[in-house]
Amino acid sequence: MASIAVWPFICILLGILLWFSLLSKSADDRHTAERLAMQETRTLATAYAQYLTRAIEQIDQLTLLVRYEWENSQLSLEALAEQGLFPIDRYALVTVIGPHGRPVTGNRPLGQLPPLVTDREYFIFHRDNRSRDLRIGAPSTGRVSGKTVIQFTRRLEKADGSFDGVVLVSVEPVSFSSFYDGSGLGKSGLLAFIGTDAVLRMASIGDIGRKTATYDAGALQKIPALDKIDGSSALLGPHWFADGHARFASMVALETYPLVAMVGLSEEEQLAAYWQTHRSNMTIGAAGTAILFLFALVATLLSARLAWRKHLEAEVQEAYRLATEGGNEGFYMLRAVQDRSGVIVDFEVVDCNVRGASFYGLTREQFVGSLSSVLNTAEYFPVLMQTYCSAIESGYYEDELKVPPGSPIKVEWVHRRLVRSGNGLAITFRDISLIKAHERELSRMANEDALTALPNRNWLRSYLPQALESARMESHMVALLFVDLDDFKNVNDSLGHSAGDELLHAAALRLRSVVRPSDHVVRLGGDEFTVILEPVEHEDDAAAVAARIADAFHHPFDLARGKNMVSASIGVSLYPHDGGDAETLLKHADIAMYQAKSEGKGKFHFYESSLSEALKARLDMERALQQAIVQDQFVLHYQPRVSATTGELRALEALVRWQHPELGMVPPMAFISLAEETGLILKLGEIVLAQACAQLAEWKAAGIPLVPVSINVSPYQFNRGNIGESFAACLARHDIDPSLVEIEITESAMIGEQDDVATELSSLREHGIQLLVDDFGTGYSSLSQLQRLDMDGLKIDRAFTGQLSKSPEGEVFFRAIMSMAHALGMSVVAEGVETEEQLRVLQSLSCDEIQGYFISRPVPAAEAQVLMQRRYLFPVADPLALPAA
Repeated sequence: MASIAVWPFICILLGILLWFSLLSKSADDRHTAERLAMQETRTLATAYAQYLTRAIEQIDQLTLLVRYEWENSQLSLEALAEQGLFPIDRYALVTVIGPHGRPVTGNRPLGQLPPLVTDREYFIFHRDNRSRDLRIGAPSTGRVSGKTVIQFTRRLEKADGSFDGVVLVSVEPVSFSSFYDGSGLGKSGLLAFIGTDAVLRMASIGDIGRKTATYDAGALQKIPALDKIDGSSALLGPHWFADGHARFASMVALETYPLVAMVGLSEEEQLAAYWQTHRSNMTIGAAGTAILFLFALVATLLSARLAWRKHLEAEVQEAYRLATEGGNEGFYMLRAVQDRSGVIVDFEVVDCNVRGASFYGLTREQFVGSLSSVLNTAEYFPVLMQTYCSAIESGYYEDELKVPPGSPIKVEWVHRRLVRSGNGLAITFRDISLIKAHERELSRMANEDALTALPNRNWLRSYLPQALESARMESHMVALLFVDLDDFKNVNDSLGHSAGDELLHAAALRLRSVVRPSDHVVRLGGDEFTVILEPVEHEDDAAAVAARIADAFHHPFDLARGKNMVSASIGVSLYPHDGGDAETLLKHADIAMYQAKSEGKGKFHFYESSLSEALKARLDMERALQQAIVQDQFVLHYQPRVSATTGELRALEALVRWQHPELGMVPPMAFISLAEETGLILKLGEIVLAQACAQLAEWKAAGIPLVPVSINVSPYQFNRGNIGESFAACLARHDIDPSLVEIEITESAMIGEQDDVATELSSLREHGIQLLVDDFGTGYSSLSQLQRLDMDGLKIDRAFTGQLSKSPEGEVFFRAIMSMAHALGMSVVAEGVETEEQLRVLQSLSCDEIQGYFISRPVPAAEAQVLMQRRYLFPVADPLALPAA
């Protein structure tokens, strides 16, 4: 009996011990559950911070792209939106706001009169601050979208650095949770992110990662202290949250943006398993000592089972943590499959998220359990196994992969991160196809000529050195053809720049049609092209292509305004004979091209080291002329024009001289024709006009008795148009009366489209400017042209003046020109008068005015001032003392 009686005491004692053990274990289990919940919270907060960083980086890249496109090409966001560049469910609004404060373009319709945003905090900030960094605003109601949005903005600037508006990307706060995979947050999980300014940007409870997710500004009742953020977790009471549930919470600061990510896990959900186990243990304890031994056995079995389940859960949580550290777009876990000798022969998918399976075009259920050898083709599987085994061996692998044709992955580019986890791999995938597409487009824009779609100079600069290195290694030649369109400037001057652009486009097509498939045609700029021929085995190969190009340009181009004939001069240099680097080959091809042009245009010429120094000197002269225009190395000399009867000063002709810092005074004949060939005559003409007007203003201020100053106008300036407005603006700027300026126009300037010529002359005459025909008799003017164009004066070329005292025919011809000019109401000026005998003949012919060395050579402004004050310039004391002829 005693022994029987002892059993209750033993049972009671065992029961007490059991209860004590159960209560102690319950406390330990709760502590463990809370610790795991806090650890899970920290892991998810870290993952959410990384998700936010990538999401904001995409917005950051979008603002940079929009800023680049806007400041370089005035982009249209409406057009890009129609192409699907801005997902509607991600961006509430992408727009460019002009400096005036109104949206200019956007991915959504802006209406007839977009709202004014000059009172918006972000607009005021960017207008008054030079920072071009991304700015993240507080939630507000967008005036275009009408939604609660977070506004990401960036300053736009003009080329001079002044404010040019704002790039604005409006994102609904909820999108920072609806696109997030919140499967680890439970049904009542909280996502939020807060600015370092302690302003809540987004808060959402429940439905995380679903389209039904909502944004609740009041979900978080209080803002935690941001100055103590260290990634640790804490249990926050019910009063912190709108739904009255306590949560384990953790905050992680973003490394690159002034934001803090916050994740909250429901205490009730996280401890549900613990409370269930606790109630089960209490029920088992209440059964009493009668089933103590059975209870002990069952408890042992349950404890072992529970420990195993927790072990498996810990492995899954660890793998999930490793996978989500690198990104949350998509992840999956692989288990290594080994043969009997322990060699890895395959990998099996043991877990994944929905997005990870979608990369392979499968559902999660279809993907889990699949073998890599089945998922991938026989050709691609060995390549993939090498990558997997390398990651297993090193513990880590990361790359950006252009998905090869044999891969089952359904995107073009992915960012992969592989981390070893036990005997397997945790893999994260991120689709970077759009980023790579943007990179390719930016590269194309940087390396492609916008007009002809040919590669440009930037492309040539990077490609040619590689081609030469390849030729060196393979021991073959490369030919470089420098192609210049002859007389292309005449097309621009006579038909306009639109016709010139049309001709360039047609020339590009013609060049590509006559070269080999392996060759490259490049537009350097203007009317200059380069053709790279590779490989070249013999000089004759390059000669054949150059001949085809020259022959192709012997046929006219059909333009919108009719047919136009433009030939091509081609210079050829060969690697390695003519140079070992790209710069030398280009230089030598350019020199050879000028040699071809000097031999009659429309031809090709190979570079020779013995090319004349005069050709090189011409290139040096052209560069020096360009520099002279930039540095304004030009001065004006003035040659008087006097009455043939009295010698009284009637006008001064402004003649440009180049004051070279090393060569001294360079005469016009050495650079005027070069300036006309290169188009630099336009800038030079502006310099002459400005200096002549400034000198007149200076003489006027000094009280000098003024006479008109005549200015020579090149056909290039005349055919450019609007010369009347240019002269009028300069005269007004210096307060000069138009009657003090005359324009001398050569006959060649009068042979273009007659209506255009008449319009330009009429414009000049309307401004009160006198018009003279210069060097008459050397061009192609006809009597009808002179009559129709109504010129004021005619200057007979020195060639006819020089014949006056040499033959009777010279005097007859001169008299005929004078009679014609006087009949048309024009005064006559004889150029090149050098002797008293010539003067007497001109007086007998009743010539109006003379000009030449007999009176004065061209002199600097200071000496011209003396001539104006002297007034009568015949080289005798009394002009009437000259005997009559």
